[in-house]
Amino acid sequence: MSKIFITRADGSEVVVEGQPGDSVMTAAVRQGISDIIGQCGGTLSCATCHVFLADDQLGLYGSVSELEDEMLECTSTEREPSSRLSCQVTLIDGVDVTITLPADQL
Repeated sequence: MSKIFITRADGSEVVVEGQPGDSVMTAAVRQGISDIIGQCGGTLSCATCHVFLADDQLGLYGSVSELEDEMLECTSTEREPSSRLSCQVTLIDGVDVTITLPADQL
């Protein structure tokens, strides 16, 4: 199991759990985090699961692929160096994830 520590745009915090191999998006949506829309269902064809990954965790989840990089140019909230699409961040057994949600996904 992994925990996902989520800071919402309003500053409130919530923690959800996910299974290793699940994406952050899948685990969060499954547990009712409505701030992550994931409109495409994780097929990397929208940018409605944009999150900001904690700076100290950027190296844990691989590099941004070329397609993810292109999709990150389409986010509603301006992209930052720590921007990722949560459908592309796969949970690792025993490793907790810390993300901040942007103000807008659409």
